[in-house]
Amino acid sequence: MNYLLYKIIDNAFNLLQMLIMIRVVLSWIPHDPYNQLIKLIYRITDVILNPIKEVLPLQSMGIDFSPIAAFFLIGFAKKFILLAV
Repeated sequence: MNYLLYKIIDNAFNLLQMLIMIRVVLSWIPHDPYNQLIKLIYRITDVILNPIKEVLPLQSMGIDFSPIAAFFLIGFAKKFILLAV
């Protein structure tokens, strides 16, 4: 049972990191903002990225470091939670 719970939590965190990476790539290429899949990706990742954006302001060149910070925070939370399981 513990192994199953471990894998579910591990895969959930990996999926969240993958969605953030997809969002980063989407910000580099033109896309349809009304596409339902893209809206879903933005809705899921906004929960993580928006609080980080409030703490980390945009740099002078307009670079958003919130996805990088989110990767570190998700990785830390993943290790902390998986050690407890």
